[in-house]
Amino acid sequence: MDIRIRQDAIVRMLRRNGTSTIKTLAEEVGTSRRTVLRDIIALRNQGYVIHSDVGRGGGLQLDPQSVQTNARLSVPEVFALLISVAAMRAAGNLPFSELADAGLAKIEKSLPGDKVKDLRAFLDCLHIGKLSPLQNLSDMGKMDRDLLPAFEKAFLQRELIRFDYRDAKGQLTRREVEPQAMLILPPLWYLVGWDPGREDFRHFRMDRIGKPEAVAGTRFRRRHVPFEDDVCPYSELQKRS
Repeated sequence: MDIRIRQDAIVRMLRRNGTSTIKTLAEEVGTSRRTVLRDIIALRNQGYVIHSDVGRGGGLQLDPQSVQTNARLSVPEVFALLISVAAMRAAGNLPFSELADAGLAKIEKSLPGDKVKDLRAFLDCLHIGKLSPLQNLSDMGKMDRDLLPAFEKAFLQRELIRFDYRDAKGQLTRREVEPQAMLILPPLWYLVGWDPGREDFRHFRMDRIGKPEAVAGTRFRRRHVPFEDDVCPYSELQKRS
């Protein structure tokens, strides 16, 4: 389990349970007591007030008013929040859009300057549109959680991205493309890539992509992607709201 995910899980368990032991936390997150102790130290350094009871059980309690001193959201996590809100707005089912935008603005402000720059560069690649009512959604699957971290590296560093792709007929191939844009046609999400072998753009449904990785040592140039008239950049969607 990723360190940050494990530490987030520990905080959630302490908040829900009130008091817990090192042993219980270790069992819940699937790691050793020593690792949990290191995580507790790290969480305290981040600003969490975690009390410990002296004794054999090693009881721990999170102060209910405890907050962290630094935002721990990564660029892909903030990006995921922003594009989820954008997708809901595009689909017309975001009842509290103003509150959502205000909350996301506060999250964005909490990021360091270099991360804000990366986030905005990431958002420049995002386009929103509407899905055809004739589109078959019966085979829609779950997206790989590694997609956004891999996309962040590939888009920001302009590296090619390599992944497994299963097409509509179920045929599996290994693809390598230049990531030029991301397109959301709620509820479907697409990677728009330039395929050097075919010398053309290709749209890849993200729920059919697996094992994505940025290809180190490669570089590509930005290309103009010819979208349909009803597709707009994320920045234009914000202006219309």
